[in-house]
Amino acid sequence: MPKLFLILFLLKGIISSGYAAAPVMPKKVFQIERIPPVSIAKTVSEGYLVDFGKDAFGTLELHYKTISTDTLIICLGEKLLNGEIDRRPGGTIRYAEVKLQVSPSEENYTLKLPADKRNTLAKAVQLPDSFGVIMPFRYAEIKHINQPVSVADVHQKAYFHHFDESQSNFSCSDTVLNQVWNLCKYSIKATSFTGIYIDGDRERIAYEADAYINQLGHYCTDREYDMAKRTIAYFMTHPTWPTEWLLHTALMMYQDYYYSGDLTLLKRYYNQLREKTLMDLAREDGLISTTSGKVTLKFMKKIGFTDSTERLQDIVDWPPAQKDTGWKLVKSEGERDGCEMLPINTVVNCFFYENMKIMAELAGVLNKSADKKHFEMMATKVRESINKKLFNTDKGIYVDGEGSGHSSLHPNMMALAFGIVPANFTKSVTEFVKSRGMACSVYGAQYLLEGLYLSGEGQYALDLMRATSDRSWWNMIKAGSTITMEAWDMKYKPNSDWNHAWGSAPANIIPRCLWGIRPNTPGFSVASIHPQMGDLKFSSVKTPTIHGPIKGEYHWINNHLKTYSIEIPENIVGKFYLNCATDEIILLNGKEINPRLQSIRLKSGMNNIEIKINAK
Repeated sequence: MPKLFLILFLLKGIISSGYAAAPVMPKKVFQIERIPPVSIAKTVSEGYLVDFGKDAFGTLELHYKTISTDTLIICLGEKLLNGEIDRRPGGTIRYAEVKLQVSPSEENYTLKLPADKRNTLAKAVQLPDSFGVIMPFRYAEIKHINQPVSVADVHQKAYFHHFDESQSNFSCSDTVLNQVWNLCKYSIKATSFTGIYIDGDRERIAYEADAYINQLGHYCTDREYDMAKRTIAYFMTHPTWPTEWLLHTALMMYQDYYYSGDLTLLKRYYNQLREKTLMDLAREDGLISTTSGKVTLKFMKKIGFTDSTERLQDIVDWPPAQKDTGWKLVKSEGERDGCEMLPINTVVNCFFYENMKIMAELAGVLNKSADKKHFEMMATKVRESINKKLFNTDKGIYVDGEGSGHSSLHPNMMALAFGIVPANFTKSVTEFVKSRGMACSVYGAQYLLEGLYLSGEGQYALDLMRATSDRSWWNMIKAGSTITMEAWDMKYKPNSDWNHAWGSAPANIIPRCLWGIRPNTPGFSVASIHPQMGDLKFSSVKTPTIHGPIKGEYHWINNHLKTYSIEIPENIVGKFYLNCATDEIILLNGKEINPRLQSIRLKSGMNNIEIKINAK
């Protein structure tokens, strides 16, 4: 289908949205796609039910000839019920009904939708006036119609940030995982319509935790770096109140530097980023608390807040029941796995450690030697304190916080994901994490999966991604959503929406962890490739880098032979990590390699690797 590309300079809109860095931020480039139906069928009420195949943010275009003035009833929605659009879909699943006046003097109509009060508030990311009101929908019903309507007469006018789908792909021998990948990749594209990473349609607010997962997914599905930069700049003056969310700001800046190799944002915002690590809250032992007297109005202004009523609040994963959920959740604590919320919170301090580690490296990049030394010292101190004061040595696992006797999934998976766990306790922590299953939200799944892959538990992580329980991506597909949902199921969060990119972790976990393709140096001049294929018999991947895509293909031939073909673009050197047993023979382009090597160097072009198992 033809695409209309709109290059919007939006200086007025950028300024009104509060971008501190508007003069240096890249332009937003939007695209409109006019998507035809995949099916159109007559309904029992002599109307039409139109299915566009996927949920998208937009409105409806209709070509319709009438011989007399009339009023059509048009319904748009995300969910079906008994073959019709669900008019009471629950939560924040969208439904709208609009009356459309038609006359003989007109043939082409664009549906004008009513604005939603919540997602157009001041805190929401605003759309250009030229867009009009748009909403997410997959289905349309056209009622009170007197003339026939064909596939050619109706289109979903869908809005996206520019997205090149050809930049990435993935397939494997597991059909469920293939569908999960497609769901998550499309989620990145579908939720790009504001040009800034937002949470979902209910609020359309940029939250740091949502944005971080979105950023990683975007890097792994398109060769696009500007949207992340705009979002990071936005957060400098638009922070959000959850403690761990704010602590994602440094993580976003770090990934921007590593994937793009660009220091512009870091140089511009280093001082603000330094404050957003919350280092001013640290006790003598390095641990931080947001309930101490240090969280003052002056402190809140220092980290970017302008509302004098706002204060930080620890989240861990998911807040307890809220007013707009009807105060009713399956578990009153939400997705926290029973975590005890204490002033010195282990999850918060795991994030704080990661911030200190990141800032030490970034300070070094900018030649700020005093800061580098300070952050290195703090990182060491925080890690030692976590392992001394927030760890149960008898059980070999982390507790929820200082003074707690309870251990939930979250502090343990975060400690794994951030490399905090001492080597002699990796096994006990990993076994505990595996014993909890997917006892976290779709957001927490990002860190659960990362922690598992980093500790060599790729098979278990693969099993979680292709699971078919009600806490799985397959359950989202089964429910009928074509964009990742805000929660695993509506019962886990009754006010959920069906268009939350923070649920799309596999979009980045599959290329970054299952295939293990990550930038080893800033700007991807060196790429790490560390596959953990589990029991997959076949897999292929194409993942973008700033220098061009890295392509890979894997085949499990039999118990004695598996092969990889890795194509590396120009200006990149690959480091392929082996983890081989001593009885394996490794061949690179037909030449035998020492299996005791930690990694082998891959050159630009095609690299063929054979791993012969039990060959001697």
